[in-house]
Amino acid sequence: MAYRIITLILLLCSTSATAGLFDAPGRSNFVPADQAFAFDFQQQQHDINLSWQIKDGYYLYRQQFTFSVAGATIDEPALPAGEWHEDEFYGKSEIFRQRLTVPVTVKQADKDATLTVTWQGCADAGFCYPPETRVVPLSAVLAASSDAQSTVAAPVSSPNPRPAFNPPLPVEPRPAAQAPASAPPADTPARLPFTALWALLIGIGIAFTPCVLPMYPLISGIVLGGKQRLSTARALLLAFIYVQGMALTYTALGLVVAAAGLQFQAALQHPYVLVGLSVVFILLALSMFGLFTLQLPSSLQTRLALLSNKRQGGSPGGVFAMGAIAGLICSPCTTAPLSAILLYIAQSGNLWLGGGTLYLYALGMGLPLILVTVFGNRLLPKSGPWMSHVKTAFGFVILALPVFLLERIIGDRWGLRLWSMLGVAFFCWAFITSLGATRPWMRLAQIVLLAAALVSARPLQDWAFGAPAVEQQAHLAFTRVSSVAELNQALAQAKGQPVMLDLYADWCVACKEFEKYTFSSPDVQQALKGTVLLQVDVTKNSPQDVALLKHLQVLGLPTILFFNAEGQEQPERRVTGFMDAAAFSAHLRDWQA
Repeated sequence: MAYRIITLILLLCSTSATAGLFDAPGRSNFVPADQAFAFDFQQQQHDINLSWQIKDGYYLYRQQFTFSVAGATIDEPALPAGEWHEDEFYGKSEIFRQRLTVPVTVKQADKDATLTVTWQGCADAGFCYPPETRVVPLSAVLAASSDAQSTVAAPVSSPNPRPAFNPPLPVEPRPAAQAPASAPPADTPARLPFTALWALLIGIGIAFTPCVLPMYPLISGIVLGGKQRLSTARALLLAFIYVQGMALTYTALGLVVAAAGLQFQAALQHPYVLVGLSVVFILLALSMFGLFTLQLPSSLQTRLALLSNKRQGGSPGGVFAMGAIAGLICSPCTTAPLSAILLYIAQSGNLWLGGGTLYLYALGMGLPLILVTVFGNRLLPKSGPWMSHVKTAFGFVILALPVFLLERIIGDRWGLRLWSMLGVAFFCWAFITSLGATRPWMRLAQIVLLAAALVSARPLQDWAFGAPAVEQQAHLAFTRVSSVAELNQALAQAKGQPVMLDLYADWCVACKEFEKYTFSSPDVQQALKGTVLLQVDVTKNSPQDVALLKHLQVLGLPTILFFNAEGQEQPERRVTGFMDAAAFSAHLRDWQA
């Protein structure tokens, strides 16, 4: 008997534990917004900490935070940097996970002053909540100077602005002892689109430009101090020390620029600044194409060269000093790439990344010098027009940086078109350049380059002639309703026919996925023939929208409701979260069965 009882208990436990693994798609159990994003605050005189405990699998959008005050004056709220999140429809956005604390300094507050806070977030499973708003009562604080009353908004902007918010809900203050006391997360530096390995490769490539490669035999002789009979180990040591001296200068430049960028991190993300940097990068690329020469003034280069020549070659100390000074002498071929890397590092605000990137860049430039010093000139390729082609190729590399920066402003669609234009230009230039080659294997390279140009041109083809027919399929024709009364009227008019009600908002990513991937499917459209299609757009999140969501008991979006021929909702058929076309078609067949 005991054996049977234990077996029964184990079966029940295993059933409950694995039930979630076999839930139907679109039936996820999402928690209410106040549980997904638990809000709290604490005020001590002039300082108030706003905190959110964010449930695992959920996140808040940085650009959706707004702060306004009544009867008070506050400093600009200091939102920390978040982690980057990217989706197909809204591009890159900063989000917060786990825990968020926002410190706010209250300069002055009247007796009945309030702080209104608004935020909006989503779940990783494809479910977004309407914007939430809370009104925080402020304790009276005397002003340091004269009394004032103002409204302050967080300096954040969204490329996809989301609408107004829910009616404010008051929040009861908590005692200071019970309030959370965690510090705001440290700023997260911006990520560069290339790794440190790319810096090393770029440095090696720059070494083979016409302004640098011919100088290596001369530099090698200076490093050795004119002594031709040195051991291989001694020559290797001196060359390595010279490169380390040069790398020291570049590393210092990287650290200084990254530190400066850290102080102006927010300003460097402003659209005007991004456009200005893009223009600078384009000018640097044009200098690599030979339109003009960019280098230090000749008088300054001469002084640095004389100072370097005074150092004693052949000794470690003198060689190191020569390398450090040589790092300051920028030739026309190195000025543009170095300037581009420095400007780009400024946006990272990461000291380790800034110094490390420039160190590897200098190390890459120094590797050919080490080879020449140890093994002689026989390892160097012969000079020729190919060196100018290397310089031009780096011009295209620099052109990739403004595309990367402008992509943040113009969006993914135009960003893809710019990448396409750059790819077509580069591969066409490479193809035309290769036509002068006579080696048999170059014919294969020309075919590859031509094919790459055609592939790169595909987004431009869709732009000029329209997307393929697959992407232009007809979407479902919904009848819009905007209130409880309109919904009841539409249900009454549809008596005798089943009804599907789709709740949509512009700020809902999964809603757009439904629209693009699910509702455009011929199978879904066929299954919905004979069904009355209604849609509610709650993008504005007006009081009328809030009342409708409350009437339907909807937590967030996307949510799709199904009504039978008598106008009664079938709650067991309700869909929350994204479903692809195949799963949604199966869901419709079950509903209609």
